[in-house]
Amino acid sequence: MKKILLITTLLISTLAASAQKNTSQSYIEKFKDDAIRIMHETGIPASIVLGVAMHESGCGNSNIAQNLNNQFGVKGGGGAVYTKHNKKVRTSYKKYNSVLESFQDFARIMTERKQFSHLADALSHYDYLGWAKGIQRSGYAGSRKWASQVLGIINKYDLHDLDEKPSDSTKLASQTQLAETKQ
Repeated sequence: MKKILLITTLLISTLAASAQKNTSQSYIEKFKDDAIRIMHETGIPASIVLGVAMHESGCGNSNIAQNLNNQFGVKGGGGAVYTKHNKKVRTSYKKYNSVLESFQDFARIMTERKQFSHLADALSHYDYLGWAKGIQRSGYAGSRKWASQVLGIINKYDLHDLDEKPSDSTKLASQTQLAETKQ
């Protein structure tokens, strides 16, 4: 009887622990609207914001994502402190009040830092391929595979569907103009 109770307790605790982890789909559902908002505000494709965040944070399951709301591995901010296993952990990663704040800071880095700002001038919000390769070429990550890994996530989950297609906005504009001329 003790073995059954022990196995049941272990099974329940394992299920509870796995239930707390974000899946790729739950992460997308939770944060796609924030990524789209960032795209409309900055011109950075929503697929890039979400794809990079998923890659860098393990879909929000990394320690810094869980404890600091830092989805991109951004360093700075005076050294944050969080508690893990009843011990204080000092870190060089930046702490955010929310995931949206982390998304906004990523967009700020991409549009304001000289190292990346040329991308916003050269690329549209539906050129996720150019953004991924440009971010890598500009030194965002040390790995040579970084862009292909982010693009793999974007393609696997069809995140590019969140980006507006130029033909869609052109159709909308021409339909609006047509409707206005008829009035």
